[in-house]
Amino acid sequence: MTKIIKIGGMSCGHCSARVEKALSALGDIKVSVDLKAGTATVESENILDDAALRGAVEDLGFDCLSIENA
Repeated sequence: MTKIIKIGGMSCGHCSARVEKALSALGDIKVSVDLKAGTATVESENILDDAALRGAVEDLGFDCLSIENA
């Protein structure tokens, strides 16, 4: 399963690294953050819970604008 998270408020490499770390901590998830696009792509063989993904992003102080299936 792959999802693309649109994130508002990331402005530097440190921001994207924090997002990557927080999403990776949710379990067996491969995370790729694109700072310029303002997105994070998450991949897992398991079902990805949108609420958990949203919470991980928003707990860092960023805006979770959308979560879409890829």
